[in-house]
Amino acid sequence: MPVGNALYKVTLLLLLPAFACCTNNENNRFQGYVEGEYLQVASPVAGQLEVLAVRRGSTVTGGDLLFVLEHALESAALAEAEQGLARATSQLADLAKGLRPTEIRSIEARLTQARATHTLAQKEFDRVENLMKEEQVSREAYDQAVTQLDRASAGIEELSAELETAGLGARSDALAAARAEVRAARERVSQARWKLNQKTQNAPEDALVFDTYYNPGEFVPAGFPVISLLPPERVKIRYFVPEAVAGSLRPGERVEFTFDGSTQTHHATVSYVSPKAEYTPPVIYSRDTRSKLVFMVEAVPEPGAAAGLHPGQPVDVRRAAGS
Repeated sequence: MPVGNALYKVTLLLLLPAFACCTNNENNRFQGYVEGEYLQVASPVAGQLEVLAVRRGSTVTGGDLLFVLEHALESAALAEAEQGLARATSQLADLAKGLRPTEIRSIEARLTQARATHTLAQKEFDRVENLMKEEQVSREAYDQAVTQLDRASAGIEELSAELETAGLGARSDALAAARAEVRAARERVSQARWKLNQKTQNAPEDALVFDTYYNPGEFVPAGFPVISLLPPERVKIRYFVPEAVAGSLRPGERVEFTFDGSTQTHHATVSYVSPKAEYTPPVIYSRDTRSKLVFMVEAVPEPGAAAGLHPGQPVDVRRAAGS
């Protein structure tokens, strides 16, 4: 065998492990960075910032006070709405009760008087009727007695109906209108209380106060964030893998990562593999990989590791053994 061919084969055998190592390293180690999904806390109601209860870089627990906007107008509106509800409720109760006891006793007294008048008219009618049979009174006197008796009977019927109505309360349509007014008053109270509550915002969960955008005394428009929160579970690792690796990655796969300042190897779980190819992102400046297509991958770090990560921080990611 010629010496040149023998030397070529020996050199090839020596370089094959290096090529394999480089290929394996390219498919197993990736550059990435830390990304955060922020909670932008805002109020849907505009107002002047009155209290800023946290500062940038501090941590809060779910339920802690974040900020309070000026709320004198909302407090007054709530008090007015509550008074309107009390007024509507009283009117409904008054309509349902009917007349007052003194008014009912007055009707009863008039009914007693009407019955006495009827008794007297009945006696007068009986007397005139007997005289009429004996032809001792005129027809006109008889007709007058009949009229007086009918008038007395009608008076009793009228006052009896009035007494029955007095105990029933208002008519059904009036009661329905009063009940509708009570429901509307309750809705006005709910709306006023909601607006007042929106002037005070609390932390929805445990988080880091990433940033604050207003100072006390400044006017905050409706819907504009006042505080930006970063909960630990919303911290994730974002890195990019070449096309040859993207097809074998699946959500749920465990990966390992390291970052400057930590000597430990941390773990994360792949949560998302982008279906869209893109060019190497600008955070990777390698000239050799600039023209290659890559796929974005996101992984959620374990809770213990997430606390020490900061958005924008570079990390080195590799697939766990067996992946």
